[in-house]
Amino acid sequence: MSMIKRFLRDECGATAIEYGLIAAGISVAIVVVVYEVGTSLEAKFKVISDKLK
Repeated sequence: MSMIKRFLRDECGATAIEYGLIAAGISVAIVVVVYEVGTSLEAKFKVISDKLK
């Protein structure tokens, strides 16, 4: 029974999980920003290309 109580009180892995969630959130934010910038640049280059034709 004491082993179960000790296991339930142990929080060593919690910090690693929290850092992993933060890293995943930052990764998602970076992907969204890069996608939006890419879409914006694509539209601008299309306008420039159309004007050159």
